[in-house]
Amino acid sequence: MNDANGNLRDSSGAAVRPPIAWALTVVAGLALDWLYALPFLPAAMPAGGLGGIVFLAGLALLIWAAATFRQAGTQVQLSRPTTTIVDEGPYRFTRNPIYIGMFLGLIGLAIAFDSLWLIILLAPFYLVIRYGVVAREEAYLERKFGDVYLAYKARIRRWL
Repeated sequence: MNDANGNLRDSSGAAVRPPIAWALTVVAGLALDWLYALPFLPAAMPAGGLGGIVFLAGLALLIWAAATFRQAGTQVQLSRPTTTIVDEGPYRFTRNPIYIGMFLGLIGLAIAFDSLWLIILLAPFYLVIRYGVVAREEAYLERKFGDVYLAYKARIRRWL
């Protein structure tokens, strides 16, 4: 992506900041649930506890991934330059553990609130992240790191 002066910008140029997309998804899902509840779990299921566990698993993965970035000396924020390809910690298993953590967080909230709306909104959230963020990140990393990123990309799956 180019900046206003036509220079190559040293960032992915993501269409949206993922935490904002995540928060908007949660607010929209809970608002829809308030307007017209769509429960999907059996009444006897301990939804709050199970949802809390899934949410915390997602949060733990997100924190682990962000800490791994910081330890490697690179940026978590999409608007800042990436300084290295990180292939340690959760990045040994997936190229996008932060986003997987966000998906798990949404699933955990959907279970905890017994909200089918949050499950339904996973699809548009995924599309925004996949095409508005990840595709741009991948193009940026390929431009910036070339063969190093291509080798990492060939070794490690995008999701799981």
